Amino acid sequence: MSEEKKIIAVLGGTGKEGGGLALRWAHRGHPVIIGSRTQERAEEAAAEMRATLGASANVRGLANPDAAAAADIVVLSVPFAAQQATVSDVAGQLVGKILIDVTVPLVPPKVSRVQLPECGSAVEAVQKMLGDGVRVVSAFQNISAHHLTRLDEAVECDVLVCSDDADAAEKVVTLAQEIGLTAWNAGPLCNSVVAEALTSVLIALNRRYKVPGSGIRLTGLPTPA
Repeated sequence: MSEEKKIIAVLGGTGKEGGGLALRWAHRGHPVIIGSRTQERAEEAAAEMRATLGASANVRGLANPDAAAAADIVVLSVPFAAQQATVSDVAGQLVGKILIDVTVPLVPPKVSRVQLPECGSAVEAVQKMLGDGVRVVSAFQNISAHHLTRLDEAVECDVLVCSDDADAAEKVVTLAQEIGLTAWNAGPLCNSVVAEALTSVLIALNRRYKVPGSGIRLTGLPTPA
């Protein structure tokens, strides 16, 4: 994976979290497509990213369906309220691909309180929508955008990667490692409820202790290669 750079589309790449991930992958040499509801907004965000990284950065902007169609790997980083509608809009372009879902089921205004959907996991609901033709992976819910945009700083937070497809999970672990994150294969997609719920806990910690981006560290595991 590290030698063969994949085209990565980040749907919701105009937001802070998606934009931070896109910035880091582009910085590591991946061709990146910023996806948005409108091509104009996507192109604006791509231009801002090229201004940060340099004109040679391979970053462009497209409307979400076109971005998904042009990518090898698609990342969904939109608010929970827009998750299923966005997936529905691009479902046809996702067949045969990996979809990395970063969605966190936050319900404003009480975002520091865990409020999982009735079905349990927001990411599992997406896998059910798309069927077996798309390999859905849950990851990056607990990484603060505050840290992602600081390219010269290490991110002191581990990434939990969950999927029912072990190969897809390992590919996402590698993608995380490429941008300086420590990632672990945390088992099947149903385990994603832990990462989804944990984000609200981290928000509560940020508020209580007045920090910009708390995170988690796993102990007792082997040092990543």
